[in-house]
Amino acid sequence: MSKPPQILLTGFTPFGDEDINPSWEAVRELDGKHIGGHRVVSRLLPTAFADSQRELSLMVDEVRPTILLGVGQAGGRSRLSIERVAINVQDARIPDNAGEQPIDEAILAGGPAAYFSTLPIKAMLKALLAAGLPAEISNTAGTFVCNHVAYLMLHLAAAHRDLRAGFVHIPYLPSQAARFPNTPSMSSDNVVRALTIALEVATTQHIDERLGAGTLD
Repeated sequence: MSKPPQILLTGFTPFGDEDINPSWEAVRELDGKHIGGHRVVSRLLPTAFADSQRELSLMVDEVRPTILLGVGQAGGRSRLSIERVAINVQDARIPDNAGEQPIDEAILAGGPAAYFSTLPIKAMLKALLAAGLPAEISNTAGTFVCNHVAYLMLHLAAAHRDLRAGFVHIPYLPSQAARFPNTPSMSSDNVVRALTIALEVATTQHIDERLGAGTLD
């Protein structure tokens, strides 16, 4: 019996002043689950530029996924943010977990200025909103390690026709947000539910919906 196609789902280690990263807390809950005829393989990436690049390459070689989805923490955001684009720049406001702080450096020298998600982001958004989950299309993945990984994932997808990739940011967990007044959060259960819905759409829909989800600023 042939093995089902695989989804590589990644989260990150804690960084900054945090001792937990909600991306990994949610991602690891889906390891081994079957979604849309695919098996989910969850992996933990270091929040470090060089290390994450090396680890991601090894993971992709090992898992050989047909869908690659990265998940990262974006404290302060109130919704699950489906990233539209990743840009070819590293501009770190704080050092990564390896102590590196690149400023205005390319992720891949000579690479495209940007890559767009190859997942059906509008269809994913529509499904999440229909399920009562707060979600949005985001036009910036930042310039820290999340954007770095998102760009590398999309670079891999551009080189392999049988691989589609994307990235989402999630809010703080309630336990994290409690330390900061008026800071939004999302429970891990809701993040797991949102990721499951998003992946169901990604596995079954190759042509995206056409609906307005841009911004005016």
